Amino acid sequence: MLKEFKEFAMKGNVLDMAIGVVIGGAFGKIVASFLNDVLMPPLGMLTGGVDFTQHKIILKAADEAAKTAAVTLNYGAFVTAVVDFTIVSFAVFMLVKAINAMKRAAPAVAPAPSEKQCSECLMNIPLKAKRCGHCAQPQPA
Repeated sequence: MLKEFKEFAMKGNVLDMAIGVVIGGAFGKIVASFLNDVLMPPLGMLTGGVDFTQHKIILKAADEAAKTAAVTLNYGAFVTAVVDFTIVSFAVFMLVKAINAMKRAAPAVAPAPSEKQCSECLMNIPLKAKRCGHCAQPQPA
């Protein structure tokens, strides 16, 4: 069973996926920092100088006598998550678009033909052939 797991784990697709997850996690940290440290402070300023992720609607206030916490609808955190998703999606879209452009930019060069058709029997023969190997017809140079 351990041998089978090792073979499974060493397949190319599994390794590619693992690398993608690690890079995705690191990229997620960069996006989170961009959102929290660069993008959200100006948005918070526009919404009254409050940290945007702290915006919420209190559904039920905290009750200290019963020692229950407040019930809140944290719409600011949700909006931050939506913006985070949008930025990550756009970055992935741009990356895929750039990769596809590079694939299209390098057109496949067709190899030079190595054969020609015999003028008599229409069989393929080497370009340098002076006679057809099928019908023995002399070929023009």
